[in-house]
Amino acid sequence: EEDVLAAWAGLGYYSRARNLVKAARVVADLGGFPDSEEGLRALPGVGDYTAAAIAAIAFGRRAVVVDANVERVVARLFAIEQPLPGARKAIRAAADAITPDTRAGDFAQAMMDLGSRICTPRAPACDACPLAGDCAARGHDPERLPVKAPKKAKPVRQGRAFWIERKGHVWLVQRAPEGMLGGMRALPDDNWSARADGTGAPPVEGAWHEAGTVRHTFTHFTIELAVLRLDGGAGEMAGPGEWWPLDRLDQAGLPTLFAKAARLAEAARERRRD
Repeated sequence: EEDVLAAWAGLGYYSRARNLVKAARVVADLGGFPDSEEGLRALPGVGDYTAAAIAAIAFGRRAVVVDANVERVVARLFAIEQPLPGARKAIRAAADAITPDTRAGDFAQAMMDLGSRICTPRAPACDACPLAGDCAARGHDPERLPVKAPKKAKPVRQGRAFWIERKGHVWLVQRAPEGMLGGMRALPDDNWSARADGTGAPPVEGAWHEAGTVRHTFTHFTIELAVLRLDGGAGEMAGPGEWWPLDRLDQAGLPTLFAKAARLAEAARERRRD
């Protein structure tokens, strides 16, 4: 799992990487990959869309595949006016009505391509669309479909990350397996979360220096993370962690937020040297 998380670093949605490992173990135990939607949905991290896509594209099953691109094409084709997410039931039913019994995988991929290349969110190329003659939204401002509910403002959380450097190494911890950035190596922090600000408390006492603040947006919130440096390191560090060589920091697999914080801390060190 550690190797997969390191390779995944910077992509976000780290629960997907953990589920990838879990699903691989289940498939190995089964002795083969499930080829039905029901069997695929039983794999960790596989939902309705992924199960349908694999069943149709990999195994030639008739399955109704609806991603964001297909959702847009179908909403316009049938002029479905109900706002999302409530419209998804009607969109799926309409997609089911036009999904063929054979070559459903080819159909699904064609619909995805149609949405990504022609029936785009802005300025759709209706004149080039093979479905234009049957599209109920053509000539009636297709860009407004699908109708989206107003976005809610994302909360902004405040937290701190701590850079502890000693003899060419920096102290890294491994985050708890579950939760935000679970299982990833990271700088120590003050226990901020999606629901609350951090405590502000450093992991050890010392002469901390501010290195700046990084701002990073997750799916449901934004974090403003103040980065503090402790030069010269500390004595014995409490809790699990490791002294990681600074010249191999790019191999630690830090998630994007903490990679930003590390760059800020290193830049502050260089300024202090100058």
